[in-house]
Amino acid sequence: MNWEQLLSLKRQGDTSKRLRKEQDDTRLGFEVDYDRIIFSSAFRSLQDKTQVIPLSKTDFVHTRLTHSLEVSVVGRSLGRLVGKKILEKYPHLKEVHGYHMNDFGAIVAAAALAHDIGNPPFGHSGEKAIGEYFKTGNGAQYKSQLSDKEWQDLIDFEGNANGFSVVTTTRPGVEGSLRLTYATLGAFMKYPKESLPKKPTSNIADKKYGFFQQDKEFFKDVAKELGMISNKTGNDVGFERHPLAFLVEAADDICYTIIDFEDGINLGLIQEEFALEYMIKLVKNSIDSEKYKSLTTKEDRISYLRALAIGSLINDAVNVFLENEEAILKGQFHSALTDRSQFKAQMNDIIKISVKNIYQSKEVIEKEVVGYQVINTLLDKFCTAYNKKFEGTSSNYDELILKLLPEKYVTEKMSLYERLMHICHFVSMLTDGKALQLFKTIQGARM
Repeated sequence: MNWEQLLSLKRQGDTSKRLRKEQDDTRLGFEVDYDRIIFSSAFRSLQDKTQVIPLSKTDFVHTRLTHSLEVSVVGRSLGRLVGKKILEKYPHLKEVHGYHMNDFGAIVAAAALAHDIGNPPFGHSGEKAIGEYFKTGNGAQYKSQLSDKEWQDLIDFEGNANGFSVVTTTRPGVEGSLRLTYATLGAFMKYPKESLPKKPTSNIADKKYGFFQQDKEFFKDVAKELGMISNKTGNDVGFERHPLAFLVEAADDICYTIIDFEDGINLGLIQEEFALEYMIKLVKNSIDSEKYKSLTTKEDRISYLRALAIGSLINDAVNVFLENEEAILKGQFHSALTDRSQFKAQMNDIIKISVKNIYQSKEVIEKEVVGYQVINTLLDKFCTAYNKKFEGTSSNYDELILKLLPEKYVTEKMSLYERLMHICHFVSMLTDGKALQLFKTIQGARM
């Protein structure tokens, strides 16, 4: 891979080439990506989507929206620091093509901002609930009518692949959805493969999948434009990662490791003493002991440690990337940057205590149980009604159910796969609160 291609400013539907040196620096293409994402309704809905504790109304807890903003900020720093060194190593990128270090930061920031945009309500349990409706619920009836890969899209419903659909799928009058640059789409794609074969290798790019069957042809076009390296044979589609996807992933890893831990402490789920014990190895070279001792509130002390820890992990991730940049360009680097971190053991320790005290806390489990019931009910009612309407067998009740669909979802889909994915997409785009409200309406609890 080469950076000239990887930094493509092309957008969906473009018929002519966009050159960096011809860009208006007051309205740079990669920064337009960020603006389009942040003004989208899909991004705004993250305000009422679970990050750690579902449906929590406490002041401390992060939503998907605040998490995404923080990941974006960390991603921008990672991109700029890497971009500065890349331009020093390949000066023609600036001298001939006009790229600046801020371009790298803008690409990573935009991709990081959108990294959770396709996640269903109720956190990762929402993804599992959609998959299990088809695997073990009433949705299992559709298996025989779908291809293996279409079926896998449903039973392993993936927020990353759904996010790619959110930012790229054309609707009547809205070509290419947000029409982001291909560089940003490449950086967004952490798992540039289809749903099968499942985890064919230990390569981090094969850990999950990144696009549904309905979006495969467009992603192949993106990958070709960017010069991404194919790593699958026959009829299977998959590629090595766009290099900047490693930075998007690192930003996410850094934020959820440190900030979920901070949330747990502020909520009283983790004792404050653990903060210094677990983070001291991350901050020992940067902490000002006198300043730390002068902070009188728990929130301020934890905030100070968090800021230093994130700074240490940013610098470390940049170093790992730059040390392996040539292998990354050749498609020969197959780990997350944080897996090669000098702080990997410390990050694992923090994640372990977060899993025990936060992710498996009674409040989280109780709300996830509610989420399963909500999502299962919504999928069943809407899939049944939508398919019956197509088949011409709908009842009056089915017609009433379909009237609950927002206007942009009132459209016909010809294949069963497209219809099922359409309803999955609708349910996945609901906020936690809206999903619960719809569930209560259907259950007759809001009369």
